[in-house]
Amino acid sequence: MSIQLTLRQFEKVDLLKTATQLHRLNNLSKKFGREIYIKRDDMTPLAMGGNKLRKLEFLIADALAKNAKIIVTAGAIQSNHVRQTAAVAAMYGLECVALLENPIQSNNANFLHNGNKLLTDLFGARCVMCDELTDPHAQMEALIESLSLSDAYVVPVGGSNALGALGYVQCAVEIAEQKPDAIEFDKVIVASGSAGTHAGLAIGLQELLPKSQVIGVTVSRKQPDQVPKVTKLQDELAQLLKLRSVPEVTLWDNFFAPMYGMPNQQGLAAIRLLAQQEGVLLDPVYTGKAMAGLIDYLENSTEKTPILFIHTGGAQALFAYSDISQTIG
Repeated sequence: MSIQLTLRQFEKVDLLKTATQLHRLNNLSKKFGREIYIKRDDMTPLAMGGNKLRKLEFLIADALAKNAKIIVTAGAIQSNHVRQTAAVAAMYGLECVALLENPIQSNNANFLHNGNKLLTDLFGARCVMCDELTDPHAQMEALIESLSLSDAYVVPVGGSNALGALGYVQCAVEIAEQKPDAIEFDKVIVASGSAGTHAGLAIGLQELLPKSQVIGVTVSRKQPDQVPKVTKLQDELAQLLKLRSVPEVTLWDNFFAPMYGMPNQQGLAAIRLLAQQEGVLLDPVYTGKAMAGLIDYLENSTEKTPILFIHTGGAQALFAYSDISQTIG
């Protein structure tokens, strides 16, 4: 059975409506002398876009099937995932409770109240702060108990479990259908954090475009800690989809320093480059750092094979980092 037919066996709500655009980055392609394409998942059609909507199609369908009345999730104070989850919950008349951490311990007013946090509040989420998300699932279960939340459904950090990762198997189907006939992507570059997007893409493209290597650019941890997260989700997806093999996990982990949620010069330079060359906005937490990894590769590689960059969204966070304009300058 094809992976497309297998996907149809899983219930989902229709949040995307249509495929996101895949197009050539003309100026970047000219600059580096090779074919560079982008998949615009920053342009998904709800809550100002982003990759989590694909995962939420499957997760919210499951929540509704289980008669949930409350969605409980967790993330950083500037979480794209929490923003989108709050919006989808509002759309379906569900309460959203979000357990949030401040990973960089910033007291800046914009960081605490602008960007994704402003939108999360606007969508009506009830936000509960914690010192640190050390064991998010256990902490969410404890929160459910402490607040006496009945009919609650837990959406994991980033929507990254096997069910949510099906959204990026579906994205792989789109990529296979959208890519130009004459183009064979050698590498597909994506930010790798909670790992659902990375794992789903890798599993899907292994089946549909086996010559395309998925490379995750880590945004929060080094390779020895990130590989098990991706591997676990790939294994669970393979079992869910009845596949016999999983791809090798490939990561670039030199671009997230000093830590998750903290901008760095490479990422900021990548944000500036894409804005000024292509009119495309990246963010300082995920896509800026992922693009920094791609640019470093382009500058140091003699290969000329086509590349695809997965834009997972998050530009709303630009407004939360109040000093970013001076840093980008």
